[in-house]
Amino acid sequence: MGALRYRSEVIFSSPRLRCVAGSLPCLPGGENAMQSQSTPSGSPSTTQQPDKAHGGANRDMPPELGSDAVGIFEGRTFMLSNPAGDVPADSIAGLVHDDTRYLSRWELTVDGKAPLVLSANPVDPYSAAFFLANPEIEGLAANRVGVRRERFVGDGMHERITVQYFGAEPVSVRLRLDVGADFADLFEIKGTGRSRLADIRRTHRSDGSALRFSYQNSHWSAVTTVEAEPRADRVEGDALVWDVHLGRGQTWGCELRVLLNCRGRDYQPAIRTFGEEQDPGADDAAWRWRANKPHLSAESDLLRDVYHKSASDLVSMRIVKEIRGEQVVLLAAGMPWFLAVFGRDTLITAYQSVSCGPDVARGALITLAAHQGTAVDDFSDEEPGKILHEFRSGELTQLGIMPYGPCFGSADTTQLWLILLSEYWRWTGDDALVQRLRPNADAALRWIDNFGDRDGDGYVEYATRSPEGMRNHCWRDSPDGVQFADSSLPTLPVATCEIQGYTYDAKLRAAQLADGPWADHALARRLRTEAAELRERFNRDYWLPARGGYYAIGLDADKRPIDSMTSNMGHLLWSGIVPPDRAAAVARQLMSDQMFSGWGVRTLSTEDVGYNPIGYHLGTVWPHDNSIIAAGLARYGHRDAANRIAMAMLEAAAQFEHRLPEAISGYDRSLGRRPVPYPTACNPQAWASGAPLLFLRTMLGLDVNDGILATDPHVPEALGNIRLTGVAVHGARQTVEASASGPSSSA
Repeated sequence: MGALRYRSEVIFSSPRLRCVAGSLPCLPGGENAMQSQSTPSGSPSTTQQPDKAHGGANRDMPPELGSDAVGIFEGRTFMLSNPAGDVPADSIAGLVHDDTRYLSRWELTVDGKAPLVLSANPVDPYSAAFFLANPEIEGLAANRVGVRRERFVGDGMHERITVQYFGAEPVSVRLRLDVGADFADLFEIKGTGRSRLADIRRTHRSDGSALRFSYQNSHWSAVTTVEAEPRADRVEGDALVWDVHLGRGQTWGCELRVLLNCRGRDYQPAIRTFGEEQDPGADDAAWRWRANKPHLSAESDLLRDVYHKSASDLVSMRIVKEIRGEQVVLLAAGMPWFLAVFGRDTLITAYQSVSCGPDVARGALITLAAHQGTAVDDFSDEEPGKILHEFRSGELTQLGIMPYGPCFGSADTTQLWLILLSEYWRWTGDDALVQRLRPNADAALRWIDNFGDRDGDGYVEYATRSPEGMRNHCWRDSPDGVQFADSSLPTLPVATCEIQGYTYDAKLRAAQLADGPWADHALARRLRTEAAELRERFNRDYWLPARGGYYAIGLDADKRPIDSMTSNMGHLLWSGIVPPDRAAAVARQLMSDQMFSGWGVRTLSTEDVGYNPIGYHLGTVWPHDNSIIAAGLARYGHRDAANRIAMAMLEAAAQFEHRLPEAISGYDRSLGRRPVPYPTACNPQAWASGAPLLFLRTMLGLDVNDGILATDPHVPEALGNIRLTGVAVHGARQTVEASASGPSSSA
């Protein structure tokens, strides 16, 4: 992912702001460690000193919530709370929309005391239920008053509070909701940042019907309005207070709506119940994509449950944009900190899911083309033709303090955009869009040759020019994600192996488009020649005969092979740059005990000095990485190895309520019956949710050639019969059937 992910390289040293600064898992509740218990409420990267661009006092580092925090999300909105449903003041929790925190405090008390937590769980990706009880208070024994909170997010928040009394004698209790809005930028929430307290206006209604907080800095503004029905009996500072009188069995309820205004635009949450999703109608691109996805029937409950969970999560991570009058849908990177457009994540997820419908791929292509680089800008690492890395909308970005509007700190997104353009065309036959995007494709190809290849050696290298930039511009974007086998860091610029594979594939695919809808046969010949030369050069410079033969992860600034053994080799199989006579050696390395944990292929071999089963890119197992590796193995005929990875990942998903997290620890499967969670994994995360869709495509052997759906199934015995209905190919709907008992299929 990008700036906010490992992403304590910028602001808090963040390759993508990630959750590394503390212990909070990037999870919505219920996954990984989120529901573990019920409680009462070489070339060093440059870093920025927090708050150097603003006046105002700095906040202290906020405390973490713990592993039982509960998060829910929809689109660009998420809410993170403790298991009581509260957002404690000065914590990392809150209601965040479009990279700004609109609620920084949301604490419910009964007669001044925090309620006891009975249960707290997400119900849907966008909803959660909290069951609470009163603590012992004067005149009232504990557990006599039940409090239920039902919460829904999406363009704001809707919360329903229900209080029921189970005692014998009538009782009066004081229900108090303390509210705060600090309007912190997402980059500040997990670290120190400027306090805006003195600049926040409060215009609360004295009749108790609403609280209103507003903030403006230059052209950037934000407003939070909390509406209450019934209105509170009184307003005390920033708190709503109700005096509730109940007899035995009586119930009292309250509806709370949190309305947002972001830079002059109003957002209002829908009023709904559990299981009731918003239905914006057939014209909405996101819902059209969901409605048109293929239906899976399978003997295996495991496969079916993981498939449907993945599809549900991807829909909840949707971003709908309007580009030149066309509404398009694409996917955010992950919950909670990455509900934004990330070039690499968005493109790979669109590729993973293209067999489930082309709308997400179309949206990604159009949106990223609209923001393609046009100039050289050191602050954002922009270059003409380059596809963005990350796009943020918060105050720090909008005012030019942070370089994320957008940031171009990745060296592979441009090639991945070309790969997706080709894949979209193969599945849809949409000549019109491919012709419309020809200027963007030409610019992308020029970037590869003129800017990506920094020194004219025929390889795409990276080294940031930005004072806020990340050290690594490949998918292993943590500061130590690319290292030698002895754990030393290479000197920049670095040319990682998978980026060369992507470049090779992108040029061959662009050549196919040149022979097809672009009708430019001279370009096609040139691109195929360049791809062939790259393949020959790459296999000369990156192949290492030691350790049984494998590919170096990259070349450093002095063109020395970076000799760690990594999962990136599997991406080379996916791209097709590996000669057939070396594919077996690569497959053998990937499936060795040193690389394959039993749950999936590790990012780094256990034999390398830097191996760490809980190191972000140093031995963990990433589902998206494994989905690409499995597809690559299948491409070279290693179908059993591909199935072994797919089954291991599906079985791992079963331990996370059928949702694959961003990464799991690299401990060997023989050490326990369950995969060990990676402590700060985002969950859900788009390309992890997309991984099962690509596993399914790989097992079924789905491909499209000249508008014809081809199938070559190789289904694991454990999965039995599979039927996929409604696969869209060139506008027609087709059905695929496959059986583990044999290769028969129909399309």
